[in-house]
Amino acid sequence: MFDNPASLLIDPVRLQTLLGEARGRFDVDSLVECESTNTVLLVRAAQGAPAGSVIVTDRQTDGRGSRGRRWFASPESSLTFSVLWRFDGGLDRLAGLSLAVGVAVVQALEACGASGIRLKWPNDILLGNAKLGGILVELQSEPGCALAVIGIGLNLSLPESIGERDDFTLPPAALDEILFPLPERHALFAQLLIELAHVFDRFSSGGFAELRNQWQALHAWQDRPVCLLRDGRVEKEGICRGADVDGALLVLTAAGIERCLSGDLSLRALS
Repeated sequence: MFDNPASLLIDPVRLQTLLGEARGRFDVDSLVECESTNTVLLVRAAQGAPAGSVIVTDRQTDGRGSRGRRWFASPESSLTFSVLWRFDGGLDRLAGLSLAVGVAVVQALEACGASGIRLKWPNDILLGNAKLGGILVELQSEPGCALAVIGIGLNLSLPESIGERDDFTLPPAALDEILFPLPERHALFAQLLIELAHVFDRFSSGGFAELRNQWQALHAWQDRPVCLLRDGRVEKEGICRGADVDGALLVLTAAGIERCLSGDLSLRALS
């Protein structure tokens, strides 16, 4: 495991030396503590922060997960950061971005030696049937472009509390279950940024369609029976056929293939 938690703060200068071709594409600010990296970065975006701005924190006290859930982060057990990126065109061009980001995360973890990591629509990173991490993408329209703040949280080990345990839909998992020793934090973080830069470039040129095949290959519940819930009630059941070119979930029901957008829908596997 890691040494003294006080020494875990990411050093942006050291990080730049590990970014290879992505060096200079990211401007990283390392914070000891903040409420939410996404919130901080959205404020900075409104103040004109450039694309490639990154906030990484040792301790996140009021992080936000999907559907308003809270996501806590502590330095000895997690890696939590947000990236600001701008894409040409309107917000409609960013459909499926959270899925594309998932591909980047898996590629980075595999480059660090991990295996068996899969993705769950639309924003969960899985190890087996447990949740290793999550992605939260928040979008805003700007003149001539669309702004995305992408928050990523990964469990490196399991702390006493990583969220609202009473509200877990999947049990938690941690990277130290499959990687020992854990990768050095700077090396892991650098690999994540390198893969994100690659995926952002591909997404800019072709949208999610450019990465759809890779996502399908990593999709944990591909061709499995699933149900979709809204407000805790089953709305439809069927066989999951993955995602459309715009990131919409495809479910084969008695009525045929139906497209489902994320919104407040929650996806569950059927036993």
